[in-house]
Amino acid sequence: MKPKILAFAGSARQDSCNKKLIRFAASLVDAELAEITVIDLADYPLPLFDQDLEAAGGLPENAKKLKALMREHHALLISSPEYNSGITPLQKNVIDWCSRPESDDEPPLDCYNGKVVGLMAASPGGLGGMRVLRQVREIFGNINTIVIPDQVALGGAYGAFAENGSLTDEGSARRVQSLVDRLITVTTKLIA
Repeated sequence: MKPKILAFAGSARQDSCNKKLIRFAASLVDAELAEITVIDLADYPLPLFDQDLEAAGGLPENAKKLKALMREHHALLISSPEYNSGITPLQKNVIDWCSRPESDDEPPLDCYNGKVVGLMAASPGGLGGMRVLRQVREIFGNINTIVIPDQVALGGAYGAFAENGSLTDEGSARRVQSLVDRLITVTTKLIA
């Protein structure tokens, strides 16, 4: 069985460097080895997580859709922007809503359990989002996923992409390829 990877950026901005990085990474997936689905979180708007809101109306429809997508895939590939040295409100909100059960008999963290997660970040700064990667790794490590050790932090992201969407720096492109390959390898072994 080929692993199925769900890929998204933690940004809603149309011209997001992290969306560009996700699209580039997705283009590197060998279709013989894995399937990849790229989504845009802007297509799944959610209210800010509020337990009173949840109690009054249940899980929002877009949270149910995102959870269903996560359940259908074996792995997640995420590119995280860094806002003031931390995770974006959008990304944290998606993680929180999707962690909530839809029914009393749903296992805790059902859509995350056993998923393999690959992490990237892109930032115009020199650190490339390195600070947010630590936070995102910690969050996913605490919600029953397997976060692979490899990660990519792409600095100088505003000038990192060619017009065709590829990375102009060969070393950066190799690091993304290595992350994609490792995510596929680990996931393949775990679902075998």
